[in-house]
Amino acid sequence: MKLPILSALSLLLCCTSCTGFLSREPLGTLTQGDFDEGGSFEGQVMGLYADLRSEGTSGLQFVAIHSIRSDDADKGSTVSDGVDAEAMFDNFEYAATHWLMQAYWTHHYQLIHHANSVISDIEQQGDLDDYTTRVNMGEAKFMRAYAYFNLVRTFGEVPKVDFKIQVAEDANIPKASVDDIYSLIDSDLAFAASTLPLTWDEQFKGRLTSGAAQTLQARTFVTRQMWQQAYAAAKAVISSGVYDLNTPYEMIFRESGELNSGSIFEIQAHYTKSDNYGITYAGRQGVRGSGDWNLGWGWNTPSDDLAEHAFEENDPRKDATLLYAGQRNEPYGEEVPAPTSELPRKYWNKKVYTDPAIRLEVNSRFGEWVNVRLIRYADALLLAAEAANEIGGEEKTKEALDWLNQVRNRASGGDARLLPQRTTTDQAELRDFIRHERRVEFAMEHERFYDLVRWGIQDEKNGLTGNEVYDIKTLHAVGKTHYERRHRLLPIPQQEIDKSNGILKQNPDY
Repeated sequence: MKLPILSALSLLLCCTSCTGFLSREPLGTLTQGDFDEGGSFEGQVMGLYADLRSEGTSGLQFVAIHSIRSDDADKGSTVSDGVDAEAMFDNFEYAATHWLMQAYWTHHYQLIHHANSVISDIEQQGDLDDYTTRVNMGEAKFMRAYAYFNLVRTFGEVPKVDFKIQVAEDANIPKASVDDIYSLIDSDLAFAASTLPLTWDEQFKGRLTSGAAQTLQARTFVTRQMWQQAYAAAKAVISSGVYDLNTPYEMIFRESGELNSGSIFEIQAHYTKSDNYGITYAGRQGVRGSGDWNLGWGWNTPSDDLAEHAFEENDPRKDATLLYAGQRNEPYGEEVPAPTSELPRKYWNKKVYTDPAIRLEVNSRFGEWVNVRLIRYADALLLAAEAANEIGGEEKTKEALDWLNQVRNRASGGDARLLPQRTTTDQAELRDFIRHERRVEFAMEHERFYDLVRWGIQDEKNGLTGNEVYDIKTLHAVGKTHYERRHRLLPIPQQEIDKSNGILKQNPDY
């Protein structure tokens, strides 16, 4: 049975009523039979959106692999909880048998297998001259590309399964090269970008768009230092005029800020007393405590370095990112319990901090209703700025500064006294400014570790070696001194190696 995705929540910046928030209806109760004949593949496509709500694609495994490994975050929770995970993700003592890796691998391949089924069925039974069918194909190809992009930058070489699985043995194939995986990603995203609509009607708000495909393209291109292609993809999003930065930064991560005008793609959740189409993302990171302050597992907490050194003195994004233990916090006036010897966390991730009125309304403290923000317009702007700066030249530098300063201007609420506009035309200095901006704009949002890695690889291509490359230098500086070049890639889960009967080989160094 296919799981549902959700209809969108309209932007409610002027309305804080939790009743209004909870009144949205889940699209996912619709199945293939509920669609008209022209949209006969839409029921299958709805299941792909539901796949994103799995633990490996948006829960603890996702958070551990994407965030805890960075300089922004620590394992968190109590000192005794998840000691093995702390060794694995904070201290880079990688173990192929660690339990958190298996679901990440399994659930990403589940998304791939389901996308392959949609693609194959459309190829065999569908009419690609039909608009709705082409859009469904674009959605399926985006999902496959998204899953493979996560896998290739996490594990490197992985099996390229780009066909419908009839029996399980069909998927037991050797790893493909990184170049082959990226070739598939590029092809899928090119199709999605050319096929998906710019926007959707309100009924389907939040479904994939050409802007989502183009921004993901830009991410994949900067990962490979393909600056011209990244520039073109990100600039297409900017030039579309669909997105803006009108939503105040501190509102983006509240329930009323979901699917705002700067949101390009979110994993959608829906949770009430009677409906559970929820996501574990917020609950895995929520404040760990007792009673009313038992908001979750408390994993993935902001690091001291993020809190004390990353933000400029007056950057409002700091207070929108950090939930301070032992203090009264805005916007709800709640005083978070102070650190203890067993729970010595000075900060929690405020980007998953939930409205207490909604907690009461749904009779849950664990944030199952919170959407995961995967792609934001600020990412398109900063990817475009980074690519423009790397290409160089007076015109590109001017564009890079403009896009960078748009992000800073929104963060400061238009007050340049808080965050002065950048004016440098020196390429190296501007590169540092853009990298800084990416860190503070997207702190605790899943991309920081991969940014560190790609900048380290870029440094190597520019002749730097050893401890001078960006990822090694940065992680060592915050005390994650076990990190080595080989830790850019995780080992393949040992369970996958074992069940392949020798066909799937472990990554080097493991």
